[in-house]
Parts: sequence; structure tokens; C-alpha cells
Amino acid sequence: MPTPISIDTNYLLETLQRLLAVPSPTGHTERGANECKEILCQFSGIQWDLEITPKGVLHATWQGENNDAPRALTAHVDTLGALVKNIKPSGRLQLFQIGSFDWTAIENEGVTVEKHDGSTLRGTVLFTDDSYHVHTHSDRPEDKPRNEKNIEVRLDALTKSAAQTRGLGIEIGDFVHFDTRTALSNGFVTSRFLDDKACIACVFTAIKALHDAGSTPAQRVTIHISNYEEVCHGGATGFPDDVVEIVAVDVAPTARSQNSDEFSCSICIADADGPYSFDLNRKLRALAKENEITLNPDIYPQYASDAKAFWNAGGDARVACIGPGTDATHCYERTHIEALEATTKLLIAYLLSE
Repeated sequence: MPTPISIDTNYLLETLQRLLAVPSPTGHTERGANECKEILCQFSGIQWDLEITPKGVLHATWQGENNDAPRALTAHVDTLGALVKNIKPSGRLQLFQIGSFDWTAIENEGVTVEKHDGSTLRGTVLFTDDSYHVHTHSDRPEDKPRNEKNIEVRLDALTKSAAQTRGLGIEIGDFVHFDTRTALSNGFVTSRFLDDKACIACVFTAIKALHDAGSTPAQRVTIHISNYEEVCHGGATGFPDDVVEIVAVDVAPTARSQNSDEFSCSICIADADGPYSFDLNRKLRALAKENEITLNPDIYPQYASDAKAFWNAGGDARVACIGPGTDATHCYERTHIEALEATTKLLIAYLLSE
């Protein structure tokens, strides 16, 4: 009698927290990719064909029961972040965005500046002239727009000039990592960078469920962990030439105008690049119905995935995009364990499907 397939929720949450603890902004994802590689290698019963490409993509292939319609799951380890764009005369830092976010999303956040030699220095993102007791009503920070000119990093170091800051070893192009502030409360998971580490955790938990049950995917499957998704070309390379289906696993934005919610898995029917594959979407929706998984269809007008990056690069395969409903994307994000579990269940059903 086959072993029942079940989800290890503790493993899902522990893996998510483990991934969130490793900074991996776009352009500096080596530690994140190596962490993912280490996690995959812990599944001793799986003989992975595993590689990290020169670009930094991690792909690991698991031989399935069949090899006539190979498929892939893709999720991205790169996150938002920033670079030092300029060192101001005050010694504070002007930032260059990695990825896209509102400047208000990082105001008052703690950061770690990683110098080019690997050493670090702490700081805080602030609005310029942020002292409440100094400014008149007309020039208080809340009355002014936030932009790259008036958002800066105050360093936790003795510096009052650009020369002193450079003397600390900080230079243009150094990476700035935002604190994740990961918190678990009443079933909710709140953190920066659930996009897309929550989805990697779902993929790994689905693999663990099959591994622990002694099950094998119905088709050969490649786990593709990309590293340039936030700048729109992560999925352009790294897939096998013969792949016929790609499912991107990425967060599903919730908002007043959206159909997604924080307690369910969603399927993206279309995004900024247009519709996804009708046939693969229909297959995934049928699997959700068959397995009693709530799957919310939705459209994201300001969104793109690695599956679409594959298409934009000339790839020829059916593509789809699913993921947990997530609030405040590209800000201080939040989802619920029910959405993570639903996404994992759908991934398991897909891996076992013909």
C-alpha cells in the first residue's frame, strides 16, 4: 500500500525562515542559490542532476516515471534591494533601487550595507531632514513626496562627510540589504521578500512530500531557481531544451481590485505581457478542483514572471503561473499558512499528474 502524501507544515515554515535569513538581492544571489542547493541535496533519496549555471541559475532535474513531456517548476531566489548610488556631503548614502518599489516602502527600515570586501555596517533608511521637532508644518517630511533625492541611509558610524564615509570602506555600488522583519502570528507570515522565497519553500515542501512518500514525479521535472526575476530576465535561460511545460511559482498580489486572497492559491490568467497558456491553465484548474484546492483566477496588470521571461526569450513551451495570495507585495508582505499549503498541494498534484 503506497505511503500517503502529506505536507510537513513545520518544514515549510522552517525552510521559509531559513531562506529569508540569507540576503540575496538581484545581482548578488550566490549565497541564496547555494542555500537552495544545500536544501535540495538533503533529499538523499533523489538523484539530482544539479548545476549552478554561469549566470547563477540553479537547476536540478529529477527523473520521473516518464520522459515524453518534461516539465519545470521555476521560482526566484533574487529579491529587491539597493545599491549605494552616491555618498552625500553629509556622509549619508543615496540609494539606487534593485527591482521596483515605492520609496515609502523602505522608509525607516533597518539595513545592512555590505562593502565590497564583504564586511558590513548597519544603518537606517530615513527621509532627509526627518527630525520632527525641528521642521515647521510647511516643510515636515509627511508633506513631501519620497524619491531617490530625499531618501537616504544614516550609517551607524562616526561620519559627517563623504570622505569619512569612504574611510569606512564604503563605495559606490556596495549592496544595501533591507531587514526582513519576519514574523509568524495567528497563521500569518509577515516579512519582506516572501516574493519569492515563500514560493521556493512551497516547491521544496512539495518535493519533500513526494520524497517522504517514496513517490516519483509522473514526468521528468526540472527545478529552476532563477536569480534575475526582479529585473525581468531570470527565466530567459536555464531550462532544458525539450521542456514542454513550465509552471512559475510566484506570489499572487492581493488588493481591493483583485480576486486573490491571503488564504488561497491563485492562478495568473494574464499579466503585463498578456495571457498565459490556456491549456496548461485549464489543466491546473482541473487538478485544483479534483483535489478540492481553492484556486483563484486573477489578472495582474503590473506583473511579470519567469515563465513569461522564458517566452520573451523565444522559449517554446506551455507556461502558467500560480502562487499564494500575498498582501502588500514589494513592501512589507504578508500571507497565510493556508495559502502556502494550498500552493504546495497544487504543486504535488501537478507533479503527480500525467
